[in-house]
Amino acid sequence: MAVFNLGSINVDHFYKVPHLPRPGETLAATAHSVGLGGKGANQSVAAARGGATVVHIGAVGRDGVWTVDRLREFGVGVDHIAVLEMPTAHAIINVDPEGENAIVIFSAANVAQDETRIEQAFADALGDDFCVLQNETDKVAFAAERAREQGLRVVYSAAPFDADKVEEVLPFIDLLVVNEVEAQQLSNALGVSPKNLPVAEVLITRGAKGAVYRSGGQEIEVASFEVDPVDTTGAGDTYLGFFVAGLDAGMDIKGAMTFAAAAAAIQVTRPGTADAIPDLVEVKAFLEQRLGGA
Repeated sequence: MAVFNLGSINVDHFYKVPHLPRPGETLAATAHSVGLGGKGANQSVAAARGGATVVHIGAVGRDGVWTVDRLREFGVGVDHIAVLEMPTAHAIINVDPEGENAIVIFSAANVAQDETRIEQAFADALGDDFCVLQNETDKVAFAAERAREQGLRVVYSAAPFDADKVEEVLPFIDLLVVNEVEAQQLSNALGVSPKNLPVAEVLITRGAKGAVYRSGGQEIEVASFEVDPVDTTGAGDTYLGFFVAGLDAGMDIKGAMTFAAAAAAIQVTRPGTADAIPDLVEVKAFLEQRLGGA
């Protein structure tokens, strides 16, 4: 099986700050670094490091060719990433001493996706493969509909949240992934409770409180692992990538959630986004240490 991800690719600029900037405030950063990021790229790296075969569909500018090289180094398939005559997307990420962040994104090449390239990528997909989507690119509803037509299991991370975009994609998805705030925003937009969202499966991530999965009358809750966070940027992407990789490997829902929780717990103890994502060996060792192989 494989994971096909239409996803953003960003150049992440990290600034360590004494606290998150307030309106009108100018802050002196204590450190700066640059790395690979973007929700899509992070999810692809996480799924690949979790053991899945991953095909990334996306776009960068010539200034971002190095990000494609980094994805390849992480084991992600990059044949369907276009290099365009426009800037690569980037993010400005402020991180405070507690690991909390504030992020500004410039979308650039992420919103210049091509329907033909998406269809060419899906030509290699099989009915038991996964399609992963989020809101940092355009053509999301198109990709969701095409993936559904080919029998892929469509997993949609509704972030950054946009109610109109979510409603456009909902008819074509199998699994909706949201955090608690996004779940409430969508509930308000649709006029239903968070427990009655019109999707077959819903996974709600709750940060340090863990996550809950709902499907019909079934509800599965898995706690997070207690760690001391350094930087929480990309934790949700790491969780989702490992969760899908776990399902792709044949784990049940609870097993995949535990697998994902371990990966996210490790990731937040390191600075950065994609570069902070652990590999399969590290996650297995963490689970062995915390759960004793249970």
